[in-house]
Amino acid sequence: MAKGYRPVIRDQGFLLPPDMRDWLPEGHPVWLVIEAVGQLDTSAFHARRKAGGAGAAGYDPDMLVTLLVWAYANRVTSSRRVERLCGQDLAFRVICGGNLPDHATIARFRKDFSEAVPALFAEVLGLCALLGMGKVGVVALDGTKIAASASKSANRAEEALRKMAEEAAAAHAAADEAEDALFGDSGGDDDPGEPFTRRERVAAALASARAEREAREAEERRKAEEHLRAAEAGAPVKGRPPAGAEVELARREVAREEAAAQARWEEYAAAAGKKPRHRPPARPQESARVRRAQARLGKALATQAARQAAAGAGAGQVIRRNVTEPGSRLMPVRGGGFIQGYNAQNVTSSDVLIIATRLTQDTTDVTWYQPMTSDATAAAAAMAAAAGRQDQEIGLVLADAGYLSEANLTCDGPDRLIATGKHRDLEKAARSPGDSSGDEEQASVIAAMAARLATPAGITAYRQRGHIAETPHGNIKHNLGFRQLTMRGHRKASAEWAFIVSVHNLLTAITSGHLTRQALRELAT
Repeated sequence: MAKGYRPVIRDQGFLLPPDMRDWLPEGHPVWLVIEAVGQLDTSAFHARRKAGGAGAAGYDPDMLVTLLVWAYANRVTSSRRVERLCGQDLAFRVICGGNLPDHATIARFRKDFSEAVPALFAEVLGLCALLGMGKVGVVALDGTKIAASASKSANRAEEALRKMAEEAAAAHAAADEAEDALFGDSGGDDDPGEPFTRRERVAAALASARAEREAREAEERRKAEEHLRAAEAGAPVKGRPPAGAEVELARREVAREEAAAQARWEEYAAAAGKKPRHRPPARPQESARVRRAQARLGKALATQAARQAAAGAGAGQVIRRNVTEPGSRLMPVRGGGFIQGYNAQNVTSSDVLIIATRLTQDTTDVTWYQPMTSDATAAAAAMAAAAGRQDQEIGLVLADAGYLSEANLTCDGPDRLIATGKHRDLEKAARSPGDSSGDEEQASVIAAMAARLATPAGITAYRQRGHIAETPHGNIKHNLGFRQLTMRGHRKASAEWAFIVSVHNLLTAITSGHLTRQALRELAT
């Protein structure tokens, strides 16, 4: 039992050790991060900074990069929190080396690093390759939805965006007139504006919505023209014709039936005075074929009118854009519902390094298989060159059913296993004797892939996909707590995502034991 309490003496003077290396133990991971960043080529960040001239000396870009890496690794993305921790947390103070940047400096540096982050991503991959990481014999491609710095409620349809843009333009013009009346043509200060004001965001959202609508209309016209050309050539395309071709095909059918009925009637009339060999044909306006063709035309016109009315009333598939973050999109998420965000595409090695990444605006994954495998192949070659190895070629790509298409199954690139359904259903079908594939298997590439996935080798290989693909996403979202981007605009948001992926790769190298101070010293020599 304690005899009393220890005294609390708050006026006792203490001094930290004079050497910062004594502030934290030698095994603290911050030293690894500092030395690892010191091994990287950060010239891209230095090129974005200005030095020389009047004014105080700037902050070292290497220090700012290390500071942001450590902050993101510790679930800190707010510039103000980073500023506060630089004065309160020993690890942050060690990184700064006595220079304490304010939140504005940190925010400006992060805002301007979008051009330099791709080089940092490649540098981190090269460092991991030198440390013996980057096993690309089997890789996995997967997408994950990441929230943007915007609310779903800020989405507007094209017509609402047009009205907002007109109101903003009118308000801007009125402000200009008031300033001219007050200051004259040359007086007053020019409004410097922000690079992405609300008025500019509305204009960008409107332009994006208009471009998507025009692209859709152009695609519909192209499909309609192809359908009409095929019909004229006598080889009509199976299935319901596109919206733009349905009415035109019905009109052409009416014209054909009327012309045929008129020709039959004229042939009968020309044989007047001769004994008819058959019943007289119906007049064109009484022909059953003409009436049926006219009925189909009326139905097609009614369908077209209903579509136009639905579009005017805002029903159906309406193009919407977010006025806070025009680059983001409404993304469907697992379990139902939507988030305002992006769809990040990642290719991951078997030792859970993300070797290729893109932040996309597409709600689906299927169109990104070929670009991502191309990026991954290039990354594997770059890592092999950095490490001086010749065996760094992708052997097998694993992807879920979201990437399934005949184009993705037949395109150039590494061998692949793309699911044709849910994995548990595929394994259940493989275990059922009645579902075994034989010589009667269909010749389509999708059927061939389904048959391959049903084999023991296919099942064993595909079982690796979940661990390889999902582990980095879980680490980034759960362990690092990064579930929402802080930067706005597709370009800046892409840079921030590539940065957090670089942090993930660096931390993976540390936690796996490949990145140690001894290993860094050996690389330096």
